[in-house]
Amino acid sequence: MTRLLQLPAAPALSGAMLMVGAGIVFAAVNILVQLATMTYGIGAPRVAFWQYLVALVFYLPWLRSKLAESFRTSQLWLHGLRVVFAAAGVQLWVMGLATVPIWQAIALVMLSPFFVTVGAGLALRETVTPQRWLAVIAGFAGGAVILAPWSDAFTPAVFYPIGAAALWAFSSLTAKHMTRTETPETLTVYLLLLLTPVNAAVAAADGFAVPLDAVALVIAAAGALTAAAQYLLVKAYSVADAAYLQPFDHVKLPLNVLLGLAVFGFVPPGSMWLGSLLIVGASFFLLYDERRAELRGAVP
Repeated sequence: MTRLLQLPAAPALSGAMLMVGAGIVFAAVNILVQLATMTYGIGAPRVAFWQYLVALVFYLPWLRSKLAESFRTSQLWLHGLRVVFAAAGVQLWVMGLATVPIWQAIALVMLSPFFVTVGAGLALRETVTPQRWLAVIAGFAGGAVILAPWSDAFTPAVFYPIGAAALWAFSSLTAKHMTRTETPETLTVYLLLLLTPVNAAVAAADGFAVPLDAVALVIAAAGALTAAAQYLLVKAYSVADAAYLQPFDHVKLPLNVLLGLAVFGFVPPGSMWLGSLLIVGASFFLLYDERRAELRGAVP
């Protein structure tokens, strides 16, 4: 056990840390988006457009020293396919954040690992071990406990984050496939660049005007953090399997719940804590199992 804990950073650990880091940043983004939509009443398509346009503006200077390299790709059509999935998911997600409490939206979006795990096995030919299935199922069970789908709390709006979960899973699988030839910088810059016209087309009917006051700062902050979160996410997929990484995405649930409670006063039911325990426990069980497998492979 001591040797396991002292093992230097490896793909499993690096991928897990990057995924958790992306979850932390996305939690902050979600709160800012709910502020813009719920508190300030800005339409979801308009918020999504400005959020990702600002993200692009913030990300491009970061790539200035290697911009030509980042635009070099032989898989432009796959970038386009990924963006179609991502853009549709973004629109559904922002619509969900505008209508349901953040803890409920996050619990529903945790359906995504089912799509990712099945797709990783079928499309990417990744090995989906029994341990991975167990961790994903345990995480989903935690989400089910939190959501209580048998209750009367369901409204048509809950289908927005469910749809976002499926679409983002397809986007993530496409990104994972592309990491074989594309850099994280290339994947991120094409995502943000191509999202802009798609989001603009959706927002055109709603309009683009945003008051130049506090809400503009909120949306700008959401955009800047979105750029950072997208990079962390793609970086995670570049170092570890998609199916393995998904349970670590569950860790963002308690973060979103705490932020939703602090900012909006959203109080989840008592079952929230049991569900969170299942989710976090499943994530760290998977990390331990993967690290142990890496240790066995490193020792003759």
